[in-house]
Amino acid sequence: MEKKRILSTEFFRDFQDKEKFFETLISDENMLPRAVNLFKLLIICSFVYGIVMGSFFDYRQALASAIKVPLLLSLGMLICFPAFFIIQYALGSRLRFWQVFMVILSGFVVMGLIMVAFAPIVLFFVITGDNYSFLKLLHVVIFALAGIFGMKTILDALRFSCEKKNIYPRTGVVVFRFWIIILAFVGMQLAWNLRPFIGARDLPFELFRAREGNFYIAVIRSMTDLVKSAPEKTNRKNVEPSAAQDTMEPNKEGKVSGK
Repeated sequence: MEKKRILSTEFFRDFQDKEKFFETLISDENMLPRAVNLFKLLIICSFVYGIVMGSFFDYRQALASAIKVPLLLSLGMLICFPAFFIIQYALGSRLRFWQVFMVILSGFVVMGLIMVAFAPIVLFFVITGDNYSFLKLLHVVIFALAGIFGMKTILDALRFSCEKKNIYPRTGVVVFRFWIIILAFVGMQLAWNLRPFIGARDLPFELFRAREGNFYIAVIRSMTDLVKSAPEKTNRKNVEPSAAQDTMEPNKEGKVSGK
């Protein structure tokens, strides 16, 4: 009797062969077990990235972020999925519920894998630097980049269903691009409500912060802080030696004074 694996590696085996990968995604065979396996892979990847993300503060924030990041991706997908399914069904798609869900889920799994791939880089900056604003922007860039790869995977799967299988309308591929925008806005708002993910070292640990401002203002503020921090460090280096010289200047009587 074949042993059941906790996590199958089928996703990695098929991913390089795109046509086989997309064929497997929309196949009716073992649909539920494959969906569960993909969801477990998403949770594991986002859990690992969450630990790295929150390690800038301490172990409490690392543990909290390890729960929040999987929650962010899972809720973002589940909140936006019904609207996409109903719209594509109204447009004439013959993809069934689980087939559409597998296609969307595969994109989120790719997103999680890209994030994990960047985890060592994030950990490097956590260990070697202490710029909170830089780390916030770095995570925003990683999420955006991972999202692009994830959404491209979904788009390619829909195109395959349209051009190769003729079970998905061409209009649905266009509509999906608008759904990506909706997903992005939902994800950013959800992330703002679940913050903090990194944790500022000059503030006490908080599981959730008070609702104030918004995601866009926070990103602009981080960029401003990052730009300001560079001149401040340069000025500090230039001011400190001159200040030391000022304290040793001789007074009018020829004596050295210590200000």
